[in-house]
Amino acid sequence: MTRQLKKLAHSLYECKYHVVFCPKYRYKILQGEVRQYVTQQIHRLCNQKDGVEVLEVNVQEDHVHVVLSIPPKYAVSHVVGYLKGKSAIHIARVYGERKRNFVGQHFWARGYFVSTLGQDEEVIRAYIQRQDEEDRRLDQMDLLR
Repeated sequence: MTRQLKKLAHSLYECKYHVVFCPKYRYKILQGEVRQYVTQQIHRLCNQKDGVEVLEVNVQEDHVHVVLSIPPKYAVSHVVGYLKGKSAIHIARVYGERKRNFVGQHFWARGYFVSTLGQDEEVIRAYIQRQDEEDRRLDQMDLLR
């Protein structure tokens, strides 16, 4: 695997992060049209941030996996907060009650998981891609109990 170094004015970098976040109360609401919309919003919002790149995204029923390349000029917490905040506003406008302003309502849970990617990038990307089949396998095991 060749390393893809990127440039800023005074630095070379390769900063990749595996980020996982979930809806409030881990509700299984990221299905069908909402799932596609969240995927589109993540790509759209990252394109708006200068230098932030989506390398992999997988939206499950109750959580989202994203591999992001974030330049060192941004804090990871800033980018994740931006993604969660802006996507929550858009989801509320499109799929929520249109009568209300949604002030004080929350779509995403407060926290998130983040891990840096290094030599094991391919392993983590393969794990994210296999999440659908793994969730189905675990659901099948629950039916047998």
